Amino acid sequence: MTHYDIALIGSGSGNSFPGPELADRSIVYIDRGVGPDHVFGGTCLNLGCIPTKMFVHTADVAATPREAGRFGVAETLDGVDWPAIRDRIFGRIDPISRGGLDYRAHHPDNDNLTLLRGTARFTGPRALVVDLADGGREQITADTVVLGAGSRPELPPVDGLAEAAPLTSDTVMRIDRLPASIAILGSGVIAAEFAHILSGLGVEVTIIARSGVLLRHEDADIAETFTAAISERCHVVTGFAATSARRTADGVELVGTVDGAERTIAAEELLVATGRRPNSDLLDVAAGGIATADDGCVRVDPYQRVLDTSGRVLEGVWAFGDLSSPLQLKHVANHELRILRHNVLHPEDLRRSDTMPAPRGIFTHPQIAAVGMTEEEARASGRQIRVARQEYAGIAYGWALEDTTGFAKVIADADTGEILGAHLLGAEATVLIQILIQAMSLGQTAADIARTQYWIHPALPELIENALLQLTD
Repeated sequence: MTHYDIALIGSGSGNSFPGPELADRSIVYIDRGVGPDHVFGGTCLNLGCIPTKMFVHTADVAATPREAGRFGVAETLDGVDWPAIRDRIFGRIDPISRGGLDYRAHHPDNDNLTLLRGTARFTGPRALVVDLADGGREQITADTVVLGAGSRPELPPVDGLAEAAPLTSDTVMRIDRLPASIAILGSGVIAAEFAHILSGLGVEVTIIARSGVLLRHEDADIAETFTAAISERCHVVTGFAATSARRTADGVELVGTVDGAERTIAAEELLVATGRRPNSDLLDVAAGGIATADDGCVRVDPYQRVLDTSGRVLEGVWAFGDLSSPLQLKHVANHELRILRHNVLHPEDLRRSDTMPAPRGIFTHPQIAAVGMTEEEARASGRQIRVARQEYAGIAYGWALEDTTGFAKVIADADTGEILGAHLLGAEATVLIQILIQAMSLGQTAADIARTQYWIHPALPELIENALLQLTD
């Protein structure tokens, strides 16, 4: 049994935890890695945000011929070299992952740090056993435990699904060749982004949703408009309740019911994108006295301190990121880690992590961004609200884009002008929404920003300007 000042678990955002301010403390850094190859560096770098956006941009480029005709331009897509696309992307990412591992294992900056590659699990309060990747085992205790162990894809309980060996977001980006057709089981963010990527690269895509629309957790106008838009490029099946799956000589068959009638969907490959689960079960957090929510998230307070099963703070144990946040967003994990690190270093000056609205972006086509309440949530809150909707088609640059579907929706308190939420669908949505994120974070009202600055004409931010003016007239 070896004792350390700090035990740190997970190499995603947690990789920013060690530093000069902690050089006088002994740290054991435990990382099982992510994906089937257990690579170092977390989901965002290796399996999530960064590679997927590199694939998204590639799909955007490949899809330009489809849009070119209405601008009087003739373009053709001569071909897609999947191995070249894949290898370009991971040829940049894999060296970063290897470099991060080498730095933590060998650089003098980390003389106070012991790196263990393996899976940690609790055996008691602040006591862990680590099953090492090389077959060994280490037992450790620590005064402070920092949990950033992330999440992983989860297969739904469908008969035969695991045996059919479907692709997940962990594996689909490294396949040897593109299939001619793929069925995507799921209708959330991961499903939407991969539907765009794969269809843009020429794969016949079928998206299978249990609900009546895709992206059902978004604002209803966003979900309905996106479902209609993606249906022009992909086959969309809604209301599908999957019952069984099997791999055949030709690919994969997924069997389910739609409106009570049995239906079989066949494709060369199947991608399951029905959600990710926190790795709390792998950590056996219950043995450490740690409480979890129904979704498996480790329960924390606003200071990122872990709670026990009675709702009390478990001294010396902290958690952040996908392990404790149902939002599963990298920028949220980074923020929570910064707050947590400050609180570990300055326990007399604790800071909260829940003081800002958390935005999200979906890099599909059309692009989507959101922050704050949906219209449905705002109405259910009992407030009197005003809702502005500005179409891309109503601003000058929207004309240049020939955009007939995109819009911005801004929701405000009718009495105070406080911006309660914003939802955008269209070109550069994830950039345009930052104006509203900043306003909400600083407590600015619609009137505060609508007429107190110039809005460049004829640029896309006029989308936001015109929406705000609807709320201030």
